[in-house]
Amino acid sequence: MSNILVTGGAGFIGANFVHYWEARHPGDNLTVLDSLTYAGNPASLAGSDAELIVADIRDTPHVEAVLRTRQIDTIVHFAAESHVDRSIHGPAAFIDTNVLGTLSLLTAARTVWLAGDGQPHRFHHVSTDEVYGSLGATDPAFSETTAYAPNSPYSASKAASDHLVRAWHHTYGLAVTTSNCSNNYGPFQFPEKLIPLFLINALHGRPLPIYGDGLQIRDWLHVEDHCRGIEAVLHNGRIGETYCIGGGAELPNITVIDTLCRAVDAAFAADGSLAARFPDAPAAQGRATDSLKTTVTDRPGHDRRYAIDERKARAELGYAPARSFEQGFAATLAWYLANEPWWRGVLDGSYRNWLETNYAARG
Repeated sequence: MSNILVTGGAGFIGANFVHYWEARHPGDNLTVLDSLTYAGNPASLAGSDAELIVADIRDTPHVEAVLRTRQIDTIVHFAAESHVDRSIHGPAAFIDTNVLGTLSLLTAARTVWLAGDGQPHRFHHVSTDEVYGSLGATDPAFSETTAYAPNSPYSASKAASDHLVRAWHHTYGLAVTTSNCSNNYGPFQFPEKLIPLFLINALHGRPLPIYGDGLQIRDWLHVEDHCRGIEAVLHNGRIGETYCIGGGAELPNITVIDTLCRAVDAAFAADGSLAARFPDAPAAQGRATDSLKTTVTDRPGHDRRYAIDERKARAELGYAPARSFEQGFAATLAWYLANEPWWRGVLDGSYRNWLETNYAARG
């Protein structure tokens, strides 16, 4: 039995990991540490037995207390500011959370786990392929040996956190692993990212804003496959090593958008109740969803292409994505259509009322 601390566990990937892990490892105890910023949502943990502690990972004494009182032996560190556009407009928050927050966790882990004779432990750091920069059309995919070349404040902050984790292993002997993943999608994703944003816009008849020519290429990874990859690292990954986790679906953004538009049209054609639920959608009015597509000025420093070479993860961990993009996207669309209360709650801020009611005494 393990006692696992999941930082950022009320966020998109963290919440999916909590549900994934509890379903497959019912004997383990999970504790979620999340400050419930705009992208953290306790509703995403509904049905979980994990304890939710509302706190900031930068509060090192609090983290130390959690590690001790709950006898934590494993940290899976998801907590991060992750939206590139937000990092361009407000980079300081990304340094605070992604760099100083990771430093705080490492400091607490070292203090608690390496004191005296030490104890068995694992610090797993979840990072991104964006730390490697941008690829040309014919460049080989990112691998664990690709040089770091971050191009946004977000990716620079994640690169810094990666280096801190590596340093705490080599300098202090902390047992760490790191995974760098490609673009995640799936249930519980905050609707600022492409797929949930465009889906919800399509349902409300709002524009689908496409950066530049829309030909930026990403490797799309269903979040459950990402969770499987992290599970493989925790069970079989070598201490001190980094593993790239990809989805095997390298697609231009415009292809993803066109797939979404066709899928929404098909869903409305197959289910007449959707027109009543979403009367402002073009598909409810006999028009094509792709009529909402519009081009906007590309964002500064927009990376052109990401791709993951996952041969190391396949060879050492036995990891391979289980879902094609077609399968994963169909399941994602079905989830958002079936879970309208969740994303409406995110958009109208109702979970803030939950926070104020349940944690008012904490200030």
